[in-house]
Amino acid sequence: MSQLPESVTITDDTMREGLQIESAAIPVEAKLRLLDALGETGAKVISIGSFAHPKWTPQMACIDEIAERFVPKAGIRYTAAVFNKAGYDRADKYFPKLDVRKRTNLPGTAVEMCDAFARRNYNRTQAQQIEALDATVAAAKTAGATQASVGIGNPFGSNFSGPYTLAQRMDMLAMMIGKWQNAGITVTRVAFLEAMGWNLPHQVRETLLAIRERWPQITNFHMHLHNQRGATIASYYEALQLGAREFDTCLGGMGGCPYSGNGRSAGHVPTEDFVDLCHEMGIQTGYDLGKLIEAVAVAEEVVGHRLWGHVSKSGPRPRGDQLYPLDMPFIETLEEAAHFRNGPEVYANQISPWRSDSALNRA
Repeated sequence: MSQLPESVTITDDTMREGLQIESAAIPVEAKLRLLDALGETGAKVISIGSFAHPKWTPQMACIDEIAERFVPKAGIRYTAAVFNKAGYDRADKYFPKLDVRKRTNLPGTAVEMCDAFARRNYNRTQAQQIEALDATVAAAKTAGATQASVGIGNPFGSNFSGPYTLAQRMDMLAMMIGKWQNAGITVTRVAFLEAMGWNLPHQVRETLLAIRERWPQITNFHMHLHNQRGATIASYYEALQLGAREFDTCLGGMGGCPYSGNGRSAGHVPTEDFVDLCHEMGIQTGYDLGKLIEAVAVAEEVVGHRLWGHVSKSGPRPRGDQLYPLDMPFIETLEEAAHFRNGPEVYANQISPWRSDSALNRA
């Protein structure tokens, strides 16, 4: 059953999840340049990085300087990742320029399916995460909450403990949702928070369908799925078909997770590729695809290597006066393929398969 949304929120996480796996030697000036380029893309929310301890994430040791120096653009909410009260307090000093007070309007709870990953990434056991749920629910009830969100970490499988079944996912969700229901609070949103890239499109589809059937009050899904094994854009497509409206991506497929065992290979769906897919399906994103592609070019200069997106290399589908000339010569290299943004001079020295008096030129 397809119910494509009219619009989606695509949060580009390049400055945080992208840069946290790249070199710690990237200078602040370069990061500010990339942040400024992202601000031109039409993004509505931009994370400038994370207020993490530099021992564990040295790439973010400069986050206070970035927060101090960046120039916000109108209409964008700038935020950052915080993992504890110390990080929150550091980030909140820059409010309202930087807003870490609300990532969502809903209170929420989240539990990892994989105990090993919970220990590696959060320094907490799965059991400790579950023990903390009651206090979070109680605080939300005291604050007058009527709706809530639940998140499930690495729901499809783990590099450390293997695959998880639909029944296991549903049992974990039922436990969390039940705690909110017992407090008289309705869960209306589920977040999938995957760092280990086990997702497959049919699993995403069966899981969303099962959730919608069992808990019809859940009307929104947040998809944060890493792309180690290349299936995530197909999984996002399935989520779109079932009405999901929140997705996380990174320019050029940047990203990674040092705790997953995959490093930089644990990248994201490229923002430009997913935006292109949504636009071709008639789904509004708010992004300007051309400016996204330019931001990818800046990102490649900043990190010092090619990124992994496709639309940024080949360009959007040409239409109207953007159609390629019929007598275009050979196009072989990535530099030549960038003629859509850099002009025909990039292939000026290539050989041509066409005679000057060919029928193509007379057409």
